[in-house]
Amino acid sequence: MPVDESVSDCLFRNARTPSRWKDEPVANEMLQTLYDLVKMGPTSGNCCPARFVFLTTQDVKERLRPALSAGNVDKAMTAPVVAIIAYDPLFFDYFSQLNPEPDLRSWFASDVGLAEETAFRNGTLQGGYLILAARALGLDALPLSGFDSAMVEDTFLAADGWRANFLLCLGHGVHDETPRAGRLSFDEACRLL
Repeated sequence: MPVDESVSDCLFRNARTPSRWKDEPVANEMLQTLYDLVKMGPTSGNCCPARFVFLTTQDVKERLRPALSAGNVDKAMTAPVVAIIAYDPLFFDYFSQLNPEPDLRSWFASDVGLAEETAFRNGTLQGGYLILAARALGLDALPLSGFDSAMVEDTFLAADGWRANFLLCLGHGVHDETPRAGRLSFDEACRLL
């Protein structure tokens, strides 16, 4: 059954990427609820490679500052939470609990290129789910790609061997009346074959 139009409005039509943040915290319980929604989204073979590191205090976010491009420093430093959207290159080690297909682990363990491509693609997909789940829970989301991924990995992800994909600022945004940026039309972005 299609969802009510108000849900589509909340997730897509009326949702805006904020330029500034209200000084309102995001509770750790909200981040748990957020993940509990995200984990239900589909991935190929239920591989679930995304990993999320939530930076929730100013002290921890300051460790991120040197990795940010100049244009993203204020956006990230003032956000209540910055999530590092990462992926686990060894995601296939969890197949025993995620997918009962026999020998599925060996497909990826024996092909680094296939594993990397699968992890990146599906981890990105799960990052998109995080944006939609945040909107569904009343949070605003601001994705960022201007950062030094090697520095982020060294600072936050090295112990687990995870790889950085993108950053996502979360909180309650301040929305001005700036018109929404343009979008491509169906005919510009799509082909019916």
